[in-house]
Amino acid sequence: MAESGPPELRASDAERERAAELIRRATGEGRLTIEELDERLDAAYAARTRAELDRLVADIDVPRATAAPGLVVRPDGDAGTRWLISVMGGLTRKGRWRLGRSCLSLSVMGGTDLDLNDAELAADTVELTVVSLMGGGDIYVPEGLNVEVTDFAFMGGNDVHLGDATPTPGGPTVRIRLISIMGGTDVRRGRKLTRAERRRQREERHRLHP
Repeated sequence: MAESGPPELRASDAERERAAELIRRATGEGRLTIEELDERLDAAYAARTRAELDRLVADIDVPRATAAPGLVVRPDGDAGTRWLISVMGGLTRKGRWRLGRSCLSLSVMGGTDLDLNDAELAADTVELTVVSLMGGGDIYVPEGLNVEVTDFAFMGGNDVHLGDATPTPGGPTVRIRLISIMGGTDVRRGRKLTRAERRRQREERHRLHP
């Protein structure tokens, strides 16, 4: 009687998110239809093994010339954004915007959401200081971008989830300094999920881990 082969490796939540990001990116580039987007996202979040995820993205996982596909480094441009101030309100930066060599984001009883997935960097290495006083926000960084985080929190907390990816030697780098007082900032890789995607993710996690 032949012995069975080794069991297939189980997929992690981070691997499901990476596959979902590849599927969304392929749709934005016109390589998948909206119908295929919904179908493959459902399958990605329901996948139990790495092999299932690999099959889902086998025809769209195109090797990239740069580590962070949507992000652009353009040192010869203008200075970029240096100040982001939110007082008793909210502030959002997403899409194509330019992050200066040194930028201070200050939130006082408010919130700031920064999406770097399609941003432009004013230098190969930029510094982003995020100060939250009785406020907070979210920072989304693209896959492949070198990110260095230092943080301080007093009567609050910061939540950093960057995954286990190895930094690209010599690649663009964002140094993030988090300072939170009675508040906090979350740093995560990938794009912000839509409400429907978050609901689908919760449902699949509940199904897999009841």
